[in-house]
Amino acid sequence: MSLKSIAAKIFAGIVHKRTMRWVNNPVTTQETLFNELISAAKDTEFGRDHKFGKIRSHEDFTNQVPIRDYEALAPYVNKVVEGKANILWPGKPIYFAKTSGTTSGAKYIPITEKSIKHQVEASRNAILNFIYETGSTSFVNGKMIFLQGSPVLNEKNGIKLGRLSGISAHYVPNYLQKNRLPSWETNCIEDWETKVDKIIEETIDQNMTVIAGIPSWVQMYFEKLRSVSGKNIGQLFKNFELFIYGGVNYEPYRATFESLIGRKVASIELFPASEGFFAYQDKQDERGMLLLLNSGIFYEFVKAEDFFNENPKRLTLKDVEIGINYAMIISTNAGLWAYDLGDTIQFISVNPYRIIVSGRIKHFISAFGEHVIAKEVEYAMQEAIEGTGAQVNEFTVAPQITPDNKELPYHEWFIEFGKRPSSMKRFAQKLDEALQEQNSYYFDLIEGSILQPLKITPIKPGGFQLYMKSVGKLGGQNKVQRLSNDRKVASGLELQKEE
Repeated sequence: MSLKSIAAKIFAGIVHKRTMRWVNNPVTTQETLFNELISAAKDTEFGRDHKFGKIRSHEDFTNQVPIRDYEALAPYVNKVVEGKANILWPGKPIYFAKTSGTTSGAKYIPITEKSIKHQVEASRNAILNFIYETGSTSFVNGKMIFLQGSPVLNEKNGIKLGRLSGISAHYVPNYLQKNRLPSWETNCIEDWETKVDKIIEETIDQNMTVIAGIPSWVQMYFEKLRSVSGKNIGQLFKNFELFIYGGVNYEPYRATFESLIGRKVASIELFPASEGFFAYQDKQDERGMLLLLNSGIFYEFVKAEDFFNENPKRLTLKDVEIGINYAMIISTNAGLWAYDLGDTIQFISVNPYRIIVSGRIKHFISAFGEHVIAKEVEYAMQEAIEGTGAQVNEFTVAPQITPDNKELPYHEWFIEFGKRPSSMKRFAQKLDEALQEQNSYYFDLIEGSILQPLKITPIKPGGFQLYMKSVGKLGGQNKVQRLSNDRKVASGLELQKEE
């Protein structure tokens, strides 16, 4: 066993003991953290506006601080973006994670010195937990690749900004730098196809033991590797032991991955976001991820069925139940307060508190990490109609993950036209261009040849009504689901296609 393996095993044991302290005291850990966050921010503009100095309990907090999404918090965030200090958190953030917005264009998520420290620790601890649980350390001696965005950062009013994965690239510890691939120069390449080709060149003859990234991106990397080498990934990387992923559900990809690799490999699921690192898989033989309770994030939970009610009940950790769909609300040491993350989760265990990500509070498509929302597809449809003179009675969108004939995956638009466009090809092009304009993740997936442009399946006149009737939802109070992350609605509509 190498010195690095021995050190990793020792460090894993130390981190496990630290973790168990808060795992065994979950409610107290969260209550203490809540008080620390309120105390730290009481003299900020947000803290003064919401009377943090008088908050003594969670009930006080719910009375003083309403749930907000990014758009509702934007008046404060915009002041931070302008360079003002002590707005949401003492001082200024050290980064903005720039992400796609919903109604406000780009979002600038503040990241403070404290919050990035917790992000980095959580990433590290997920791997150390795996070492502690399995006893496996040989992979630390091999090469590790993290497929991520460019680490090149821009600057806005003295604060650096970029995508979270690019920011995180600046925090790879020194003891992993020699193991880390691709090279810094390759990681900075913006064009994804060029970048993947260069990554293949740098990794094809290396002892790759850990590979990490969003499954759809990693799948593309694997497919190109197999094409270039003529070998499956398991033959090419004989010591490939661990796949780390997050962002989307791995299950739809699992069979494809095992076929590409030629064998099973261990995996760790992560739940990171620009707003914080929330959970990681802590058991190889159990579902779900350990909710991180001591990482600068105070959690509240609202039953998804009640979320859109006026003043829905906000629960803390001690009140949650197994199997209930909750919208997750966070307050953080980056200055997000009662922030609607948009994700829904379910607890599958409360001893310890272990979760699965069940979806988004609103309809969406994120089969490939694109996070397309209803507003974006409706905008795209409007642009296409205005640009072609077509009329549309109804539509819905679903992902096609495994098309026939080895085609790239795509978004399938089921559209019932009142008036067909003169050119369906032009209509589809308008749709796709407008969606790319709205959603930078979708743009990246198209540009990177992870997805092909959308395809349209015309539905016969009255087809949507027939479908709604078939599922018992024909009537004025029921709406067609605009977006699906699966093929359930699509399967029903396939019976209503034009001949």
